[in-house]
Amino acid sequence: MNRHHWWRDAVIYQVYVRSFLDSTGDGIGDLAGVRTGLPYLKKLGVDGIWLSPFYPSPQHDHGYDVADYTGVDPVFGDLAEFDLLVATARRLGVRVLLDIVPNHCSSEHPWFRAALDAAPDSPERARFHFADGRGPDGAEPPNNWHAMFGGPAWTRVTEADGRPGQWYLHMFTPEQPDWNWREPAVAAEFDRVLRFWLDRGVDGFRIDVAAGLYKHPRLPDSPDPEADARTRDSVNPLAWNQPEVHDVWRHWRTVCEEYTARDGRERLLVGEVSVPTAREHARYVRPDELHQAFFFDLLGAPWDADAFRKVISEAMQDIAGTGSTVTWVLNNHDQVRTVTRYGEPTPDGSGLGPARARAAALLMLALPGAAYIYQGEELGLPEVVDLPDDVLTDPIFHRTGSRARIRDGCRVPLPWSGQASPFGFTSGAEGVRPWLPQPEWFAEHATDRALADTRSFWHLYRDGLQLRWALEQLGEGTLRWLDTQPGVLAFSRGDDLVCAVNFGTAPVPAPVAGTPLLASGPCPPGTLPGSTAGWWIDGS
Repeated sequence: MNRHHWWRDAVIYQVYVRSFLDSTGDGIGDLAGVRTGLPYLKKLGVDGIWLSPFYPSPQHDHGYDVADYTGVDPVFGDLAEFDLLVATARRLGVRVLLDIVPNHCSSEHPWFRAALDAAPDSPERARFHFADGRGPDGAEPPNNWHAMFGGPAWTRVTEADGRPGQWYLHMFTPEQPDWNWREPAVAAEFDRVLRFWLDRGVDGFRIDVAAGLYKHPRLPDSPDPEADARTRDSVNPLAWNQPEVHDVWRHWRTVCEEYTARDGRERLLVGEVSVPTAREHARYVRPDELHQAFFFDLLGAPWDADAFRKVISEAMQDIAGTGSTVTWVLNNHDQVRTVTRYGEPTPDGSGLGPARARAAALLMLALPGAAYIYQGEELGLPEVVDLPDDVLTDPIFHRTGSRARIRDGCRVPLPWSGQASPFGFTSGAEGVRPWLPQPEWFAEHATDRALADTRSFWHLYRDGLQLRWALEQLGEGTLRWLDTQPGVLAFSRGDDLVCAVNFGTAPVPAPVAGTPLLASGPCPPGTLPGSTAGWWIDGS
């Protein structure tokens, strides 16, 4: 593997800070807890971590409503603790990526507060999307756009004289006003933010809503105004994926390369890019733009060999063709956990979901390029689907009244040890509970039990990661598809490594002790043409 360009085949672990490990006993994970968990992640074998937002925030969307981009919310620690975390990670050889949110901020951000206090057409309001309303007395929103988290994408303000005034744009919630990137002051401010954290030693940034930032300059009506809310994705072509956004990533790339030139450490930009096709996705990872962008199509593919082959082929053709590598993901903090998404597990942990999640994980680790793992996936955690309404925190639930596609179930704090909640997540005083309740069955997935059981998801991930380092064929490179019987997906990496996945129709081989953990056993006869020199992943 090409270790000079570390990011090209890196495996990064996403840390959802408030749910990882609590060091202060208040029931909320924090930066010191992440630092405590670094040896665990080093043992797992990941190359780096991506930290969810820990900046000062009123937490209307758990930190994705940022009030101060260069601070640490006291609930998570302080800058001294952050510096200690970075230093510890550096000593262990673990890279640190920060989550940066350039599309929108918090309604408590000082610049937005100043905009509310200022007059229409003022420089303060120019940093956001303020506009006059339509209809009598401007009582209707400036256009018909809907927010992704439900409701209209506009909120009307009360002016200083007490009268109803202009409207401001928010593509998520009213507490998250969108920045106006056509205003130069906004770009200059984010330059300052990038340099602040790069000066503190971070290795790069995960960019939230990377296809956003610019809106159509005239803010016209959408022909499908409910598209964003209906799909809960950035599909409104007037609000997302505007051509000017590429100029931002070209500039940010030069900033990163400036720091790389100083000390030889490559800084990484990885974008959350939601666009309709792999070809459009590829535009974001051209040599002078983002290094990587998450390829979500694999995450969204149904459990079907042909569907997986199609999305993998498109990614290899369109994205790898730019000179970048594909960035594979199966889960993150916004998605139903893999074990549940692939099929509800039974109470004893068996069923289709776990087998398919294990197969998908090893398939992902065998693909060329980089991979991101969401915390708890290495424990085989299912989604918590029965949280009571009164503990739900997701703004989607509070804005729509619906539990459909809410995200609390994948954000329940991790179980570390023991037989009952809080499972070692927090050592707070009696009565202090994790910020979201953990179910009793989390005991079956606790880290201490996973480490002790060589058949666990944790060992599957750890052994797969070790193979990526040990086998030159894995990581960066290409693949060659092999003809197989129906329901089996197979490809070769190099001359002497084959990955074959059973999607449910092929005969299942008996596991063979001592076989590499790229598979659960040797390929059954007849699965691959002319040879059984490969390894079999059973997802049936």
